[in-house]
Amino acid sequence: MSSKVNIRRLPTGVPGLDNLLGGGLPEFSFNLIAGTPGSGKTTLANQIMFSLANPEYRALFFTVLGEPSLKMLRYQQQFTFFDHNKINESIRFVNLSTELLTGNFDRVLARIADEVKAYEPSLVIVDSFRSVARSVKRGNQGIADLQQFVQKLGQQMTSWQATTFLIGEYLTPESEPSPIFTVADGILWLSQNVHRNSMVRKMQVIKMRGQAQAPGVHTFRISDAGIRVFPRAIVQPGTALDPGAKTSFGEERLSMGVSGLDEMLGGGLPAGYSLLVVGPSGSGKTILAMEFLAEGARRDEPGVIAAFEKSPSQLLNSKLTALVNAGKLGVINTRTLDLSIDEALHDLIMMISRMQAKRVVLDSLSGFELALAPEFSEDFRGSLYRMVAELTAMGVTILMTTELEDRYGDLRFSPFGSAFLADAIIMQRYVEIASQLKRVLSVVKVRGSEHSKEIRLFDITNEGIIIGDTLSAYTGILSDRPMLNP
Repeated sequence: MSSKVNIRRLPTGVPGLDNLLGGGLPEFSFNLIAGTPGSGKTTLANQIMFSLANPEYRALFFTVLGEPSLKMLRYQQQFTFFDHNKINESIRFVNLSTELLTGNFDRVLARIADEVKAYEPSLVIVDSFRSVARSVKRGNQGIADLQQFVQKLGQQMTSWQATTFLIGEYLTPESEPSPIFTVADGILWLSQNVHRNSMVRKMQVIKMRGQAQAPGVHTFRISDAGIRVFPRAIVQPGTALDPGAKTSFGEERLSMGVSGLDEMLGGGLPAGYSLLVVGPSGSGKTILAMEFLAEGARRDEPGVIAAFEKSPSQLLNSKLTALVNAGKLGVINTRTLDLSIDEALHDLIMMISRMQAKRVVLDSLSGFELALAPEFSEDFRGSLYRMVAELTAMGVTILMTTELEDRYGDLRFSPFGSAFLADAIIMQRYVEIASQLKRVLSVVKVRGSEHSKEIRLFDITNEGIIIGDTLSAYTGILSDRPMLNP
């Protein structure tokens, strides 16, 4: 007979946060929300509180700031999660600034205990706990007294069966020897980093006792709706990009929608593959991507395109607009600066899941890098690795475009050194024939499959892409400089 105690996990009401915590907030846990000033600590606590509070699950919010609770509420009520009907009915605010001025821990603890006994809350929040710690320096009590106070507070809250949050301003976990770090069951660390005039907010679960939390640092945004967390994509063992995984290639092939190209690929693009279409500006990368999506819609294979370079109005013709209106094509406009790789991935996954999409286009990786905040663009290769791994694990087929300048003595397939991520590569280039620029394409690789080695001419017409003869079969006279940079 098992004597294992099952701990109930409370939903926080903060999108993405439950995934970081390992499924939710452990009930009756003693937690710390820490971080730099302005990083969103109080907003996070309020959002959790308003989500959980109800007449049967009441919340008590202690403020130890030198300002009235009304001032804090004035700003918090701007968020959509704020519910006026819950104030005084299931949420109560108490100001401890008077007790704190004495610097007497026993008096502060006694006031908290009296309020908790009288109100019997299920959720208790103390903001800002750091003000209590700083009172040590003003009074006659020392660090040992602070540690004793923290331990007593944690024991009392647990005995009263209350889930507790202490909020405090701290710089980094490594530079803070506070006793609260030892006593706390869970620690959430928030920060905001300014890098090249770009600000990115990040969250880290330092610890969460009794459950496996998501490792690493994760980005989040504060909007009118409150906080939304974008969990960092992590390559799981056994996925296609895991070096130790045994990859099995399926027999299903997807048509590209361009006559002759499927034959060059060896029968079409294998389902679940990632395809990189690379070429100079104006070579037809985006048009090929649109043909790929249109063909998918025709075969009842919905698609999603993330536009990192052009706006939807610039990207979609009348044919594709009709597919969007019919619900066969989804468009994500990501032309927003300070984007994080995980935020873009979140939007993609949500739309893919909602539409049950089979095809995904990222147009283009060059624009994607520019849209990212500088902090993420510096590790673009690693970020892209995680993104492709997450999408291919969903079973979708990905087409990525990227602009690459023609360098005739330097054969490359990606400006980021990330061509290894692609299962297949199509290269588009220009050639000069009889004093005219001509477009050519070739299939560089299709992993695990035979494919054409030919270089073929192609034209872009009102009907789409038309693939022509091989370059060697052309009867014109080639220039002494066959490859030109447009």
